[in-house]
Amino acid sequence: MAEIAYAKLPGLRMAFRSWGGADRRPLVALHGGTGSGETWAAMAAVLGDVTRTYAPDLRGYGATERPGAYSLELVRDDVRALLDALALPRVALVGHSSGAVAAYLLAQAYPDRVSALVLAEPPPPVPLGLRRPPRPEGPLPYDWAAREAVIAELNAPPSGWWERLTEITAPTLVVAGGPTSHLPQHELTRMADRIPAARLITIDAGHALPTTRPAEFATAVRGFLTALPGPEGR
Repeated sequence: MAEIAYAKLPGLRMAFRSWGGADRRPLVALHGGTGSGETWAAMAAVLGDVTRTYAPDLRGYGATERPGAYSLELVRDDVRALLDALALPRVALVGHSSGAVAAYLLAQAYPDRVSALVLAEPPPPVPLGLRRPPRPEGPLPYDWAAREAVIAELNAPPSGWWERLTEITAPTLVVAGGPTSHLPQHELTRMADRIPAARLITIDAGHALPTTRPAEFATAVRGFLTALPGPEGR
């Protein structure tokens, strides 16, 4: 398990983990659902000879503070502030589920900060009709308000999120989970078609594919990154 470090951001103390040598390609990985930065340990192990992976606990999750205000655009801005705090001018960005939404919002708004983008089962920016589950009993490793806010936002995303997919300039890999995923797979295909430099692959493992098929997912990410032009795919 990687040691947790902390970055002081505007209005938020953010926890993050890191793996890999400092001289390798910087990659930032954003968890989804009820996860944390530790979600990415298996991927980081496979990529360790080519990337320095940073995996934050997003606002309200894990060891990061629970500020009470939650939205995916706030998460986007937190991640940009983390890049500044870590002196990372340009990174590869990987996101799963709601973390993938924050990743593509960052790539839309700050294209100069993102050299490559991997979206694993990204909820498409269309009304999804997701069911709000009841709160689990007992203490949680995240703020339940954050979970509720994200589900509400995914069910009623701003129209600009879809429109601005065309503004993503980074080479992009969209990874779909196949028919057992709860997300509409045809909408992921439409997303990939709308992003100018995107391609779509399917790993038939459902929505949680980075954790249910970690080796296969990490191998796909590795192949995508190392095939990019420039030294070590930078």
